[in-house]
Amino acid sequence: QVQLVESGGGLVQPGGSLRLSCAASGTMLRINIMGWYRQAPGKERELVARIGSVGTTRYADSVRGRFTISRDNAKNTVYLQMNSLKTEDTAVYFCNADVYGTLFGRPGDYWGQGTQVTVSS
Repeated sequence: QVQLVESGGGLVQPGGSLRLSCAASGTMLRINIMGWYRQAPGKERELVARIGSVGTTRYADSVRGRFTISRDNAKNTVYLQMNSLKTEDTAVYFCNADVYGTLFGRPGDYWGQGTQVTVSS
């Protein structure tokens, strides 16, 4: 019912910036929660940031102050602005959408395909 299309991943040097975008389509229902998760080699998938329909946010401690999540409800799109990137941020980043969920709940049922972010000199 919901398709998520991501863009913006790539290779960036430490200290650099990158912006990820994820557009949702395939449904006329409002998506309550949108967010980003990431999975680094040898690690489990972890929360990066989530945002509610009215702009409330949740961030992982490791990215707070460096990353900013935002959304454009008219375009059904969520963004992740990543600044001051570190090598530890290297991971596959996944977009996630939850039609009914809460900010601190489990991830929603819909996932993007994942986009690689590599931070390296």
